[in-house]
Amino acid sequence: MNRKTGMLLLAGALGAGYPLGGCARVNPRPDYQRAAARIERATGHADVFRPGEEERVAARLTEIVKDGVTADEAAQIALLNNPKLQAAFYKIGLARADVVQSGLLSNPSLGVALRLPAGGGLASFEADLAQNIAELWQLPVRKRAAERALDRTILEVAAQAAEIAGEAKSAFYATVGADGRLKIAQQNREVTQRVLELAEFRRSAGAGSELDVNLARGVFLETELTVQKARLATAEARRTLVEVLGLTIHPNELVLTETLGHIPEHPLDEDRLGELALAERLDVRATRQAVRAAEERLVLEQRRVFPSLEVGVALERGERGRAEGRDLLADTARASVASGELTAPEIEPRSARRSHTDFSIGPSLALELPIFDQNQAQIARARYELEQSLRLLDGLERTVRQNVRGAIDQAQTAWEVARFYRDQIVPQAQRSLEMSRESYQAGKSSVLSVLDAERTFLSARDRYAEALQAAAAAVPVLERAVGLPIDRLVRAAEREPAGAPASQPARQSAPEDTSDNPSSGDMPEEVTP
Repeated sequence: MNRKTGMLLLAGALGAGYPLGGCARVNPRPDYQRAAARIERATGHADVFRPGEEERVAARLTEIVKDGVTADEAAQIALLNNPKLQAAFYKIGLARADVVQSGLLSNPSLGVALRLPAGGGLASFEADLAQNIAELWQLPVRKRAAERALDRTILEVAAQAAEIAGEAKSAFYATVGADGRLKIAQQNREVTQRVLELAEFRRSAGAGSELDVNLARGVFLETELTVQKARLATAEARRTLVEVLGLTIHPNELVLTETLGHIPEHPLDEDRLGELALAERLDVRATRQAVRAAEERLVLEQRRVFPSLEVGVALERGERGRAEGRDLLADTARASVASGELTAPEIEPRSARRSHTDFSIGPSLALELPIFDQNQAQIARARYELEQSLRLLDGLERTVRQNVRGAIDQAQTAWEVARFYRDQIVPQAQRSLEMSRESYQAGKSSVLSVLDAERTFLSARDRYAEALQAAAAAVPVLERAVGLPIDRLVRAAEREPAGAPASQPARQSAPEDTSDNPSSGDMPEEVTP
């Protein structure tokens, strides 16, 4: 092999690996879309934040806020504007970059050595190009492990989004409840003021005493203090809501257009919802992906027993000393004597001189021998991580079932309590107050009976407001426990037979439900004295 062919072979080997990694690009947009699809199934909202869409998000927020906000719209705003969720989306880009990196071969190594002879002459030149081909059987497993990690990241971000949407709904209902209690406190103050005015009127007419007036005034002052406490609670609730939504407006500028009053009537089956939660909850799916990633890492470590096997091309040209100068006169004399006449010395052709080159080129091989380190420690570590992931998955599945039971119990109790206050306690307390007023005004009873009935009525109204808030707040808790919005949750539970093995297809994505999220029903009017 001549020198020109050898150099071409070396350059060709150097450029052969370029197509394997030169065109690699990191494009996480399809992964953002996958996360959005998961979020839509868990929350009922398809419009979520994606990096690079800040202007669209700003315009969408303006559109939502301008006409007031409902509970569902509060969740929508949080999915678009919550800073923690926006930051979490960039984890998907990081995971996609890891996937791209996992599919790239390591760069080949090029070594060059040039040594100059001490006496002058042609320098010694050595070059070798090598590539670690052990990655050829490691790369598929490494890439699958990175893809499983990406899937897990997408599910974790979607689970965080569902959690934030639930927090937004809970904060919305807490704010609406605080607003309602403030309004009730103000109405209660008006009720006690009317009783105070009635006591003062009876005193001026000579039918009542100063003691009756003082007792009525004491209750009135208590309601005045309650109004101030309710105002502070409302301000705190509004600040919390605005923070969860990621807004920068003043809390009082946020208009809430939904009131508490609707009490759900959904049937809840513990067994069905428990199986549904194991199939739908994103944190369960993410943990299953962690198990799969751990399985791939174990296979990868087992294939790294021979971590390095390099093949390549080596080129070498030995040194040659400097040629000594010729004595042309002596060479001419020797040639003339030999021929018997004046003769020029023989001239050595250039091709003859080139035939003495020591240029060589050929394949090379380098193998790291697993004599002392056979990757035993990393294999054992990967096996322990797999066992740990399996235990975490088992523990999470057990916890999920208990979470569903607790959420069902909380929801059913809250809804029943709210209905009981609405249908029994508040109407009874209102009738008692009206009867005591009429009796006191007619002079048939003392002011103490009025004040006692008044306190009972005020307390019933306040407890009813708390019960309505608890009934509303139980819905997002139940949604987070199962992993579906309430309307899809009920429809899916009705379609699934009790005890169905919904959690078995762990390696497949659940079919996406694209049905619309219906708006909540009309709210009944508040009870007023």
